[in-house]
Amino acid sequence: MWRPSVCSRIAPLAIAATIAFVGTALASSAASRSVRACATSGLVVWVNTQPGGAAAGSFYYTLEFTNLSGRTCTLRGYPGMSAIDLRGRQLGRPAGRLPTTRLRTITLRPGASATAVLRIADVYNYAAGACRPTRAAGLRVYPPNQTRAKTAPFPFLACTKATPTYLDVAGVRHA
Repeated sequence: MWRPSVCSRIAPLAIAATIAFVGTALASSAASRSVRACATSGLVVWVNTQPGGAAAGSFYYTLEFTNLSGRTCTLRGYPGMSAIDLRGRQLGRPAGRLPTTRLRTITLRPGASATAVLRIADVYNYAAGACRPTRAAGLRVYPPNQTRAKTAPFPFLACTKATPTYLDVAGVRHA
């Protein structure tokens, strides 16, 4: 009398399970690819004015990106940023990068926020002629991988000269 071997009984189940797993993985991959980068127009960008600390002549703040687009979106990388005056003119050079965190793709559901550390050097660290200090009205902020900016009102002392680099920003991370 013929009896099916264990292999002949398990093989069809293994094949079915593999097909189900691959199908689920592909569907999950397609779903994650359909989540688009956060557009500047769907974000509110602001500076959390609670100081994040100070060290060696610098002040640290948290730059916040809140998704108000009504859709889930992603952020990855470094924001672009520069200080501006009341007329929107750039003061000094754009922010440098703080490579303090590993870059990751941050998924933001509607209403959720991501953050980036903002470092502002004390302008009195520099010779007056090298910096030419003035009061900035805020920041022009480009969310990562975007070409349109938002203005974040935030008065602080800035340099008007092209050197030194007195602003630095880290990559975005979960809030």
